[in-house]
Amino acid sequence: MACSTALVLSAAPTAPAAQDPGAQKKRADARVDRLKEHLDDTSTALKTAYDRLHSTEDKLPGAQAVLEKARSAADAADVAEAAATQELEVAKANEAKAQADLEKSTAAVAAGRKRLAQFAAQVYQQQGFGQLDVALSSTQPQEFADRLAMVDTVLDVQNATMERLTTERAGLTALEDHVSALRADSDRKQKAAAAALARAQAARGAAEKAQADLQALVATQRTQAQGFADQVAEDKRQLALAKAEQARLQRILAARAAAARRAAAARAAAEAKKHHSSGGGTSSGGGSSSGGGSSNASGVLSRPVRTGWVSSEYGMRFHPIYHVWRLHSGRDYAVSCGTPVYAAAAGDIISAGWATSYGNRIVIDHGWISGGGLASTYNHLSRIVVGGGHVSRGQLIAYSGTTGDSTGCHLHFETLRNGSFDDPRHWLNTLS
Repeated sequence: MACSTALVLSAAPTAPAAQDPGAQKKRADARVDRLKEHLDDTSTALKTAYDRLHSTEDKLPGAQAVLEKARSAADAADVAEAAATQELEVAKANEAKAQADLEKSTAAVAAGRKRLAQFAAQVYQQQGFGQLDVALSSTQPQEFADRLAMVDTVLDVQNATMERLTTERAGLTALEDHVSALRADSDRKQKAAAAALARAQAARGAAEKAQADLQALVATQRTQAQGFADQVAEDKRQLALAKAEQARLQRILAARAAAARRAAAARAAAEAKKHHSSGGGTSSGGGSSSGGGSSNASGVLSRPVRTGWVSSEYGMRFHPIYHVWRLHSGRDYAVSCGTPVYAAAAGDIISAGWATSYGNRIVIDHGWISGGGLASTYNHLSRIVVGGGHVSRGQLIAYSGTTGDSTGCHLHFETLRNGSFDDPRHWLNTLS
């Protein structure tokens, strides 16, 4: 029996598109259906390992997609944080420049106020500085004209100083408003940068968690894959034991068939001699079976259970785990555990007990029928009722179960022709 471990995924799968949960559910359901149909004679442990492995494999694409999404979010958050930090730096620089301009303007206004105060003090000390007073105090016409011109100049300077002071005060107020606006903008940028940093940290945390989850899933998948491989190896060992037991049984049945053939031939010869001695003519020949079956193969055997349906027929089928074509050596009846199992025909029980992967098993030799030795087997039984001797057709011999390499309650029924597997449908009643 060959198996492939190519089912195991690599530790670092490429990022696929997000999987449709509905499609994943359908695939999982289909896998379960295939397992139910094909794994009746495969160990429960192997089926469990197989299910776990594929369940993990189904989760890997989704985990990879979550990781990629988290990484993209973290990258975007890092870019946003960098942009917010840059805007904050620009806002702080603008605020600093405006603050410097404000301090310079404040100093200029203070200087202007000081000059104006000094001028006012000087005028006050000189008890007025009116044009008329200056002009009248002159004694000569030219002196009068010079003093009048001087007075106009002084007044122009005074007016210009007051206008400049007014302008500087207005500029100072505008600068104060501008600095306040820039300070508020800096506060907003500070909060935006802090929020962007928090989002970036959260996104990086989510990405790290997604990475850890994916790594844990991959580690689980590796462990399950190893468990699956170990279980496959164990199943191979059990199969080898089952084949050895089958070979031993085949030798026994072949020997019994040969003995039955010789006995049939001896009976036929004795019958012919008897008829010849009595003058009764030629013998019809042929032998009867030890089980009393018909010479016509069809209908020799009765249905071994009286309920249930046939879940799997005899024949070659593709194994969904081992990925090889292998013979399903009998016919499976889907029945509950504890269902009565009856002898399909009269015969001698030549084996009853544990038989490796078959679990509890009964083998009945029905003797020489239709030119060959015929035997039937009843497998995965929960309890054996008759452990030896001769049984009649329809006699209760056991109860169905799921012992040995079985994934659920059923009866695996086989027929053997001269020790080799044969299709039970060749021997069963057409209504079975």
